[in-house]
Amino acid sequence: MSAKSTSAIKSGQQTKSEKQSQSTASPGGSDKIKDDRASGLDHYGLDMGTSRVVRAQMRGGDPSFQTQLNAFVVLPNAKMNRTMLDRESISYTVDGNDILAFGNRVEEFANLLGGDTRRPMRNGLLNPGEPRNIDMITRTVKALCGPARKGQRICFSVPSAPEDGDSAVLFHEKAISHVLEEMGYEVRAINEGQAVVLAELVAHDFTGIGISFGGGMCNVCVSYLGLPAVTFATTRAGDFIDYSAASVVGETPVGARLYKESGLFDLSSRSGSSLDQALAIYYREVIQTVALTLERVMKTSKRLPRFRKPVPVVFSGGSALARGFGQELETAIGRVRLPFEVGEVQMAESGLNATAKGCLVAAMLDN
Repeated sequence: MSAKSTSAIKSGQQTKSEKQSQSTASPGGSDKIKDDRASGLDHYGLDMGTSRVVRAQMRGGDPSFQTQLNAFVVLPNAKMNRTMLDRESISYTVDGNDILAFGNRVEEFANLLGGDTRRPMRNGLLNPGEPRNIDMITRTVKALCGPARKGQRICFSVPSAPEDGDSAVLFHEKAISHVLEEMGYEVRAINEGQAVVLAELVAHDFTGIGISFGGGMCNVCVSYLGLPAVTFATTRAGDFIDYSAASVVGETPVGARLYKESGLFDLSSRSGSSLDQALAIYYREVIQTVALTLERVMKTSKRLPRFRKPVPVVFSGGSALARGFGQELETAIGRVRLPFEVGEVQMAESGLNATAKGCLVAAMLDN
């Protein structure tokens, strides 16, 4: 496997139509994703994120990525709505009296209507308050991956269990595994933080700390020679930032998120609008929670290896893309007491795609 990485996310391509009983899919839409299975590339890595699902596969010796927003909106099944969705090239499927619009553009569509999207996942796991959770996850995964060929493997990410959350993680893992097995894949699951390590720390013999700052959770893995020595998760993550900041400034969560990811927000700035200031407050709360939890878990862990060199830290995820994020994280980790020396704190080369890339590494090595 090539050691090169790419952070290119391909968008604006087309999915196949789904044909199910009492449900028809929109035949068009620039948001739909091209089927790449004809390339002959066998195995997939799948980042099952709360906010986005990312598929990784090898193309020309390098990993290639496709992404799909993990959200949808429900509209009345009216000709006017179908016409509008077709005109805007937004993917949808009709289910009885409802139109389920999904894909990478539904967030801006929801923001235009002054509402919010519905989410199949929450806090890194299947959303227990969403009755269509598994149905919409299935549609998203089918759009990204398609049916398997004989012997085709797929490795997907699962979060660490937050406190008192073991049973929910188990259900989540088994449910996603069942969806993929029904599509014909040989399935493996891997911890999300460990996937970041596999993607980014090959030069360090897969030894270090991988942190995925996702929408629903922040997942942390302390790895030694590729083996997860300690894993944990915190539930203050990207969604916490969006909903908290939006609630104090009168913005919608979607609007807060779109602004946060627009490139205009700078965590290192001490000025800006009320939304800028609110986002900065909650960003720092998320970062500090991870650092303090790392300190507490390291103090009580009985499985911690003896590191002979400074331990590198690599971080990834959509919530980590804000300008100034790396410096804030490095400062927060530097303030806590850990039983080892911390080395360089750096952003993953693969950025948003690090977890998917690590899952692909695991799928290719799983012989």
